[in-house]
Amino acid sequence: MPIIKSAKKRVKQSRSAAARNAKVKRSMKNAIKVLSGKPSANTHAKAQSRIDTALKKGIISKRKAARLKQRVSSNAKAAKVNLGKKSTAIKTASSKKTTAKINKNSSKKKINKS
Repeated sequence: MPIIKSAKKRVKQSRSAAARNAKVKRSMKNAIKVLSGKPSANTHAKAQSRIDTALKKGIISKRKAARLKQRVSSNAKAAKVNLGKKSTAIKTASSKKTTAKINKNSSKKKINKS
């Protein structure tokens, strides 16, 4: 056990970082397992997203991330998952809201006081 105060703090920081890294790695592995069990476009997107997150946080290397993403994609293609199309329901709903805001704002008249 460390004696110096900074060494004690470093042990505490490394424990919390290890717990955080384990959580990200576990969520990545679970997403890959879900894809192999229930292949769909959403599970494929989630698995790739979790792999990217682990890469961004430095938990896995760039090469391992590329290898995992290649395996995930090949498994999805083998299960005949349509990877090209993604749900557009969210995009259309948000675009309707923005056009409604634009129309609402444009209908207001500006009054110039001269």
